[in-house]
Amino acid sequence: MPVKFALKTSFFIFGWLALVLGVIGALLPIMPTTPFLILAAYFFSKSSPRMHSWLTSLPYFGNAIIDWEQNRVIKPRAKWVAIFIICAIFGSSIFFTKIYLALKLMLIALAFGCIGFILTRKSHP
Repeated sequence: MPVKFALKTSFFIFGWLALVLGVIGALLPIMPTTPFLILAAYFFSKSSPRMHSWLTSLPYFGNAIIDWEQNRVIKPRAKWVAIFIICAIFGSSIFFTKIYLALKLMLIALAFGCIGFILTRKSHP
């Protein structure tokens, strides 16, 4: 019983941490929002049905979270917005900052990895 309680409490704390990061991501252009909210929904689904229900009922992000949870789907518009943001942010970091070539190559690889992940997800159930 204590292990189950500790796990549930940990999931609840991680859910709040992911939610806070998602809110920060909504305010800052350099951080994503939806992946953190999906992560928060996962943790809340394991720890707090009330918080999970609240999160999936949010007007802007609720449907995206439900689509991901039920069907592992990313809608086409969300894909293109995410890809545009990734290209803009990573591109500006690569072209307008003075960082080592190895870091630029790492950013390029990370951007392609993220874009590849997004493009290989289903667009419809």
